[in-house]
Amino acid sequence: MASSASFFLLDERIQRFIWAERWEDLRDAQEAAIPLIVKGDRDVVIAAATAAGKTEAAMFPALTHLLASSPQGLIVYISPLKALINDQFIRLDRLCSDLEVPVWPWHGDISATSKTKFLKQRCGVLLITPESLEALLCNRGSSVKSLLERASFFIIDELHAFIGSERGKQLQSLMHRVDLGAPRATYWTLRNFG
Repeated sequence: MASSASFFLLDERIQRFIWAERWEDLRDAQEAAIPLIVKGDRDVVIAAATAAGKTEAAMFPALTHLLASSPQGLIVYISPLKALINDQFIRLDRLCSDLEVPVWPWHGDISATSKTKFLKQRCGVLLITPESLEALLCNRGSSVKSLLERASFFIIDELHAFIGSERGKQLQSLMHRVDLGAPRATYWTLRNFG
């Protein structure tokens, strides 16, 4: 990692996690995305082949930014599939538990107890489907600002699954509602090519 400038932009705890996982280097998508995302001042689209490390390319710098903020902020990860949320929860929970950052999966199969805990804390990483985000906004419409006031990052995974579809229009509408109801956040989209 000595030749990687991007690696040294990450929080030291994330660096230790990468070393513990025995990564020899960062992937190309990660090297390119980390310097753009870590500051949290621009929108970024990450386009790379399947298994090219797009999730880490967005999450590592977003978590670095989150760890530096006080009070702790919120990363909202939007996925088209509950199964993908469940997979990402398993991947992220291990890293985030070391960072003392809660990870909250939110979809129809998640208990009301877990959702209530998130609503009390409103920080960490929220993994959610567009439909669940819409239900959350509808059920708590008057409190969108307080609900998402700590949100500094929105990561939209599998963007291509939304383009040109009714779900894509739904997601576009949701993001517009979020923009109107909460402070401006930065958006990353993860797209598979190949």
